[in-house]
Amino acid sequence: MAFTIPFDNTYAALPGQFYSKLAPQAVKAPRLIAVNEDLARIMGITPGGPAEMAEVFGGNVQPDGADPLAQLYSGHQFGTYNPQLGDGRAILLGETVGTDGKRRDIQLKGSGRTPYSRGGDGRAWLGPVLREYVVSEAMHALGIPTTRALAAVETGETVWREGGLPGAVLTRVAASHLRVGTFQVFAARGDKQSLRQLTDYAIARHFPEAEGPMGLLKAVRDAQAELIAVWMAVGFIHGVMNTDNSSISGETIDYGPCAFMDVYHPHTVFSSIDRGRRYAYANQPNIAVWNLAQLATALIQQLDDPEAAVAEATGIVHAMPGLTEAAWLRRFRAKLGLTSARESDLELVTGLLTRMAENQSDFTNTFRALAAGTARDQFTDPAVFDGWAEGWQARLEGEPDPKAVMRAANPAFIPRNHRIEEMIAGAVAGDYALFHRLNAVLARPYEDQPEHGDLQRPPLPEEVVQATFCGT
Repeated sequence: MAFTIPFDNTYAALPGQFYSKLAPQAVKAPRLIAVNEDLARIMGITPGGPAEMAEVFGGNVQPDGADPLAQLYSGHQFGTYNPQLGDGRAILLGETVGTDGKRRDIQLKGSGRTPYSRGGDGRAWLGPVLREYVVSEAMHALGIPTTRALAAVETGETVWREGGLPGAVLTRVAASHLRVGTFQVFAARGDKQSLRQLTDYAIARHFPEAEGPMGLLKAVRDAQAELIAVWMAVGFIHGVMNTDNSSISGETIDYGPCAFMDVYHPHTVFSSIDRGRRYAYANQPNIAVWNLAQLATALIQQLDDPEAAVAEATGIVHAMPGLTEAAWLRRFRAKLGLTSARESDLELVTGLLTRMAENQSDFTNTFRALAAGTARDQFTDPAVFDGWAEGWQARLEGEPDPKAVMRAANPAFIPRNHRIEEMIAGAVAGDYALFHRLNAVLARPYEDQPEHGDLQRPPLPEEVVQATFCGT
């Protein structure tokens, strides 16, 4: 059966000011590293042979029905507005409607120069491609809204950064690639007509129940509040929450200097470019509010009387911290085995987190060990845990099945930074064994897999990853 992708494109039907139409740039010798067969099946894609899929997912062959383009957007990068960004190394091939009825974008990352490359080569090297493949699929398995990886391809070419590195292309799948920055660029240009078209498109595609610009703002707020809460619940740090990396659909997008915490500390930062700790773990809820405010500022520009909408938009934005905290507390209650709610629960959760930070406790392993009764082993001073656990045990009285609740809320496996780096080093040397192993284990993060216990181990001092880097 021939390799086919059932395209059903809508973004390409929007007017030309939203994008630049162009095909991916061909690569020298594409070779398929991996294809996500389960995702392909859901999307209605008929797989082909490895060579045929490598040609398509490497960008050398344009499949029937594709309408490739690079999207335009702008955005605030570390708080500073850049008036024009856009897909500088990515091409949207088109969209499909899957067997589950969901519409998804198919995008090639690392597919060459576009009008938005700003002097870059438009390529990606192997490391960031594999990192995004593994981490995004792990996030999906954790139950976190996210873009997903459909395929990864070696290009057979060298990408030059600080030195020569093997090139690769990632095929990314998303509910859409609409960002806060997609709205910002037209608001900054005073293009009300395009803003209205974009708003109508976003509502129809993502939030059909929303009414007008303020209805869209509420829907994005609610989706983002839930997303940030679940990031916090698994110790995930996005690393670069610029408005051009903020998806309005509520999906995690753009895995650059992302990381999962090992030792818990609220001020943890991994991104090599976040020198001011703007996007530290504990600051992510605040940044999400800031990003929503930028979306609000853009959306109201399309209204005939924008000043009249300021009060409504302000109220919507100001409600986000409370929504995020409620979602955060609901998830952390579950991590402690609680299904009922009491006012004292916030103090119970923060009490444990404070003790974890003081005792250099591993975030993932501590919470996973609660159900097993071995969490005190994660503390340099176990008596500190014991003092907290007395109140926790009293709180658990009357809860129906706290161990099952905890095991469902606390993963045993996350993509640990040192394992990701080890996987990349192996792949650069031609060994993809750890890449495939990580994908297999992380597909079942809430299951005990004792044969893979080494992947639960925190890094040794010499293995600690001090900084993570953008994928450019």
